[in-house]
Amino acid sequence: MAGSSVSSASAEPPIVLAVDIGSSSVRATLFDRLGQAVEGTQAAEAYAFEAGEPGAAEADAEALLGRILRCVDGALAQAGAWADRIQGVGISTFVTNILGVGEDDRPVTPIYTYADTRAEAEAPSLRADLDERAVHDRTGCRFHTSYLPARFRWLARTQPEHLKRAKRWMSIGDYLFLRLFGRTCVSYSVASWSGLLDRRRLIWDEPLLSFLPIDVSQLSPLTEIDQPLSGLRAEFAGRWPSLRTVPWFPAIGDGATANVGAGCTSPRQMALTVGTSAALRILTSEPVERLPWALWCYRLDRRRQLFGGALTEGGSVFSWAKAVLNFHDTPSLEAALAAVEPDAHGLTVLPFFSGERSPGWAGDVRAVIDGLSLRTAPIEILRACLEAVALRLAMVYDDLAAIAPQVEQIVANGGAILRSPTWMQIIADALGRPVVTSASTEASSRGAALVALESLGARPEGESDACLTGTVYQPDPTRHRIYRTAMERQHELYRRLIITAHK
Repeated sequence: MAGSSVSSASAEPPIVLAVDIGSSSVRATLFDRLGQAVEGTQAAEAYAFEAGEPGAAEADAEALLGRILRCVDGALAQAGAWADRIQGVGISTFVTNILGVGEDDRPVTPIYTYADTRAEAEAPSLRADLDERAVHDRTGCRFHTSYLPARFRWLARTQPEHLKRAKRWMSIGDYLFLRLFGRTCVSYSVASWSGLLDRRRLIWDEPLLSFLPIDVSQLSPLTEIDQPLSGLRAEFAGRWPSLRTVPWFPAIGDGATANVGAGCTSPRQMALTVGTSAALRILTSEPVERLPWALWCYRLDRRRQLFGGALTEGGSVFSWAKAVLNFHDTPSLEAALAAVEPDAHGLTVLPFFSGERSPGWAGDVRAVIDGLSLRTAPIEILRACLEAVALRLAMVYDDLAAIAPQVEQIVANGGAILRSPTWMQIIADALGRPVVTSASTEASSRGAALVALESLGARPEGESDACLTGTVYQPDPTRHRIYRTAMERQHELYRRLIITAHK
């Protein structure tokens, strides 16, 4: 089946290398023309963002670069003779991320990631200076700590020395190209996650930049995802002779590659991803003019737009609750979760452990667990946290469904949700729609490979994978009604604690 793995003997050329720079791991894998991972060619390294102070979520650029290079080393070593048959390299990266680079082309800052909430105080000042609705319409992004307008203002206020030392600002994908080729470029896709790209004109938004402590000359040149660089610098040409003249395509945002990798390439298919964070997204070639206030609009390329909503929290909530409550991943835990009746615990959770993105965009808020008593069991707290994430996703779904009524299928991917059938069922019940699991366990890697194959002319643009699906989770109408009531209770708590406080 397309999307599964294939033996090297059965792989169908051309072969591409996919490099997936995620928020918890780096992977490098060979894929064939059908988007099948070539067995025995994946190299991976896990890591975590660094939190040196409250709200921080950083990565060391040189350390992350080292992981990327070692993963490419590993994939090529495992590929053996197949390494010489690689015809292109596709790259997917977590977004938004930014680092400052000095005159010597070396980092002078850490990589600041989307999960870093220290810029939360800058959003109100941006709203005071600019019309946020007009900026949202132009860029597809709200004023929020996860985007770069707030990040640059925070740097000017708290770390002005970094602004002075940094001659250029770039994403990890740009920095990888700088080291490999001595040049930088940023795709419309990655740039669209920055909050600085005019999404219609596909240029840096200079009216917005005029209110920030940087100028357009410090940002990488914009490019399309099918415009590769080739001709590795001597250091890397010697290290990877099989890739010396192979085209490397610009990095793409992992949300876009996850849609492509899960087979969600038309407005009839909605991708649900729950990894470290969570999101619902639709990819379309139709213009998205009327963008709801709660949602964002990014890019895959010049023609295709990605719109939806994202939660900062996803699998991170599951991991936190298991650690704090001393649970371990065992079949008995899954069975215990499934045994708890929907919303029977009496708890209302606002799962904002790292602030809120969609739908309310209150970046300065924190998590709340309301209704605890001496009778509350640990498993009930865990179930309530998972339900809370599902309820936030249901709110995003409602906004999406209002402008995309043609959705016929919701396809789920991401390690956090694929490992828990109970959580998958909770989400299907909360949405009130069937959810089908993706047969691809590494949708972002696969998506990067498929887009590279498109750019090479080996696959038609947007070719879908009709068979790229697994188990279907049907919603239960009774449980759906219970969760709609729970959603109203969650919204009332949100209104009392957050909306009122932000007036």
